[in-house]
Amino acid sequence: MSMDRRSFLVATAAAPVLGANDRINVAVVGVRGRGRDHISLFGSRRGARVVAVCDIDTAQSERAVALAEKVQGFKPRVYQDFRKLLEDREVDVVSIATCNHWHALQTIWACQAGKDVYVEKPASHNVWEGRKMIEAARKYQRIVQVGMQSRGIAHKRRAIELLRQGAIGKLYMAKGLCYKRRRSIGRQPDGPVPPGVDYDLWLGPAPWRPFNPNRFHYNWHWFWDTGNGDIGNQGVHEMDIARWGLGKQTLPTVVHSTGGKFVYDDDQETPNTQIAEFDYGDCLLVFEVRGLLTTGEASIVRDGQNYIGNIFFGSDGVMSLDLEGFQIYRGEKMELVEQMKYVEPQKWDTTPLVENFLAAVRSRRHTGLLCDIEEGHLSAALCHLANISYRTGRKLRFDPSRERFINDPEADQLLTRRYREPYVVPEKV
Repeated sequence: MSMDRRSFLVATAAAPVLGANDRINVAVVGVRGRGRDHISLFGSRRGARVVAVCDIDTAQSERAVALAEKVQGFKPRVYQDFRKLLEDREVDVVSIATCNHWHALQTIWACQAGKDVYVEKPASHNVWEGRKMIEAARKYQRIVQVGMQSRGIAHKRRAIELLRQGAIGKLYMAKGLCYKRRRSIGRQPDGPVPPGVDYDLWLGPAPWRPFNPNRFHYNWHWFWDTGNGDIGNQGVHEMDIARWGLGKQTLPTVVHSTGGKFVYDDDQETPNTQIAEFDYGDCLLVFEVRGLLTTGEASIVRDGQNYIGNIFFGSDGVMSLDLEGFQIYRGEKMELVEQMKYVEPQKWDTTPLVENFLAAVRSRRHTGLLCDIEEGHLSAALCHLANISYRTGRKLRFDPSRERFINDPEADQLLTRRYREPYVVPEKV
């Protein structure tokens, strides 16, 4: 996007002034997988309507239009280029479900164009651009929510409340588990771009590479150009809960992460086994990724071949927390003293988060968000810091106030990326 175009969007954008009964018009961007859920969620909410869909793949857009029409009885407009969508003055909200490497730039452009934003996790592809997302949200007074569903789940909210009340005493460690079975992606040669796909737009800020099907649908998670490995995919949910439970509103001073891509000989770049430790001075946050066959820990319930959840350790006991509920064990004998099962219709129900977002769009108060962009940034940044330590192969010291490493220019380079013109996250948003 050129400066002239960006200036035009900023100059012509008007913040929506919504009354209690006014309809909120939503555009959903990236409609292959998660974006289809966004269409169903927003399209079925009273007082909201999906008026546009946008995808680099025309075939995905066609299916999305059919879904939207079925859900809400209204046929949305179609865009292939996100920049054209931003010129649509009927759109109040942009809901982003694109690849990680697009989240920041699309959020910033949307804020500049006067749109509020719901953006999927992880908030950012790197630490630096996450901070720019916050700056844009505040500068343009936009409502920006990050899709951390756990923030709206009743038993998880209750678990955090109990930790705050001292249910297991003084916390000294939180451990996040992302034991999610991932099979080998194998190897595939480069090939032709599928019909109807704008590959240049799909790459966006990422470096130019020949099209390869193994780097495209979903498997883009396992390549550094576009994804952040499973620690930034499934893992960021548990990372967020761990930080939330510890009550940390800053980043740590020391990070160390090791691991590797074991067993498989395939195209994947990111590790399938990873351990990360974050030192906050008064406590530790420990995180593990296991994509291979494994057993679970504590009372984390198995979901298929996956063990996903969190364990909190305190001076007086332990809490295990996962999709199914939580358990609190206290004393030297680790006696079960309290538990709660999930009560929502779905374990990953996003409805509370979407409804909370729409309420904040109406009230214009970002402080009422369950996962404001600043919260989303901090949790995503933990994943990015772990990956930087893993990629540099050493323990790193970090300055949370500056969000820079201490005397480590090589690590600092990985806090951001070299953006491909014209898809550049600006220094000044």
